[in-house]
Amino acid sequence: MADLYQTYIDGEWTDSASGHFFESDNPFTGQPWALIPRCTAGDVDRAVHAAQRAFTSGEWPSLTATRRGALLRRLGDLVTENLQRLCEIEVRDNGKLISEIRAQVGYSAQWYHYFGGLADKIEGAVLPIDKPDTFNYTRHEPLGVVAAIVPWNSPLFLAAWKLAPALAAGNTVVLKPSEFTSASALELMKLVERAGFPRGVVNVVTGFGAEVGQPLVEHPVVAKVAFTGSDATGQRIYEAAARGMKRVTMELGGKSPNIVFDDADLDNAVNGAISGIFAATGQTCIAGSRLLVQQNVHDAFVNKLVAFAKTARMGNPMDAETQIGPVTNKPQLEKILSYIEIAKDEHATLALGGARATRAECGSGWFVEPTIFTGVDNRMRIAQEEVFGPVLAIIPFKDDDEAVALGNDVAYGLAAGVWTSSIRRALTMADRLRAGTVWVNTYRAVSYLSPFGGYKRSGIGRENGQEAIREYLQTKSVWISTATAVPNPFVQR
Repeated sequence: MADLYQTYIDGEWTDSASGHFFESDNPFTGQPWALIPRCTAGDVDRAVHAAQRAFTSGEWPSLTATRRGALLRRLGDLVTENLQRLCEIEVRDNGKLISEIRAQVGYSAQWYHYFGGLADKIEGAVLPIDKPDTFNYTRHEPLGVVAAIVPWNSPLFLAAWKLAPALAAGNTVVLKPSEFTSASALELMKLVERAGFPRGVVNVVTGFGAEVGQPLVEHPVVAKVAFTGSDATGQRIYEAAARGMKRVTMELGGKSPNIVFDDADLDNAVNGAISGIFAATGQTCIAGSRLLVQQNVHDAFVNKLVAFAKTARMGNPMDAETQIGPVTNKPQLEKILSYIEIAKDEHATLALGGARATRAECGSGWFVEPTIFTGVDNRMRIAQEEVFGPVLAIIPFKDDDEAVALGNDVAYGLAAGVWTSSIRRALTMADRLRAGTVWVNTYRAVSYLSPFGGYKRSGIGRENGQEAIREYLQTKSVWISTATAVPNPFVQR
């Protein structure tokens, strides 16, 4: 029997106003395991107004920044204490490996600790103003109600990236998880409640984009939208937010180049290439889905890579020995398979995989074989469009200039990888690549301390680090005259 969930609005557990539910599927079995409230615009309105009340009156605005920080740190502690249950829910809902989810969700506690510590470090300034008899200072104040929209690939991890800085800055939040992975967000709300956050400070609305996401983004009370997802959806949200003059932070798609030079440690680079595309079943915005390999090591490198990829263990994501799990949802499975066919039609050379996995250990789940294409031209769709799955396009290059040209010749700019033993080349490539993150001799490393975000169609604004909290604040300038008389009122001071 499927688990039955309620949503969390204004400090209360409640069904949707319609009383309707929708099913959440387990990607490993392909069967529904949970029933999630199907919220609509009325539920959104109720959640937004609850968040607005909590922002303007009651306990939350009267709390000191230090106290807000203490609540966040308590939430971090509760995440750690309840790690196993959170991980089991997340794996059942989105199919990621238990080993990856345990690392991600465990690490997410650090966001609540870090931003909890940063909450009372938000400082204005006294300005040496050029006007006589005038005292001028600045304050950094919260925006108001934040709509936080998170995707299905890393729900709890990416929720922390938004909730922690938004709350540390003093905002209130309405969280919308993906309709494919809502259960873990609702489990997190149980911990928000236990941590002692006042009612209405954090709310959740579950459901579909047209029924919940659009009314949330367009709601006139919402002051900011923080979104992670595809660039196509991001563009629509950006347009809607602009009509309401709302602030936005957007972490969108990627088609990241992972660049291997002939002076690299090839074994390490193979590991980096595997990590870049087959970890998390390729369902990550920072996937190194374009592997650029220098011509004189291309064949040897590809042979090593294909041999390693063939050994990948697929199967139950709850098994700690599994290395590649299922695709999170059926529409994404179909999208990945369609891109494989597109690559074949474009006459890329299939070196590995290229089909839905039918291994016994995959059961009836939504699995795709690790897939590698060689002979890829950077103009092909497989090299330009985000697949979001375990599909790698390998492109040869001759020298540094061509590597930069190919690396930057794409609409995205979220991340890039460089594999080299030359510090000069490492620094030069980091300067020249148009990406928000450049990794050298590593891949997929993130931290609550380091800003993250994209160039070009990969997004707007930054998450993580001190830059993130500034995305949830606005600056007020305060002028105080100490003059004994008001000067000529017809002349601007």
